[in-house]
Amino acid sequence: MASGVGINDQCLDIYQDLKLKHKYKYITFKLNDAFTEVVVDKAAETGTFDDFVGSLQATECRYAVFDFDYEKEGEGKRNKIVFISWIPGDSKLKARMVYASSLNNFAKAIEPQVQIQANDFDDIEFQAVLDKINRV
Repeated sequence: MASGVGINDQCLDIYQDLKLKHKYKYITFKLNDAFTEVVVDKAAETGTFDDFVGSLQATECRYAVFDFDYEKEGEGKRNKIVFISWIPGDSKLKARMVYASSLNNFAKAIEPQVQIQANDFDDIEFQAVLDKINRV
């Protein structure tokens, strides 16, 4: 990885629990204090999309996955795993740089169905995410 940041094995294990067993509704990941490894921040077994968005802070970067259930008109209920790179403009410059440079490696490790780059809360409004999912 270009940034030299590793991925803690627990991140991949817990992601597989979400992806294959739907054990979690969402998971947030963060860099450790030394900016050397991605670690699990929070794993929520239940919650809505609003709960997930409410867990994000305007000054803290995170990677996140959300088990997104939705209904597609005429096609019934659907489900997609959405990966969100949350790098808000009000976060610290060093954090933004390291999260951005580590993004591709983390995304490659989890292979999400949908990937969203979010820099502010408008980027992750429910309808904006749903529109992105429907384009995939």
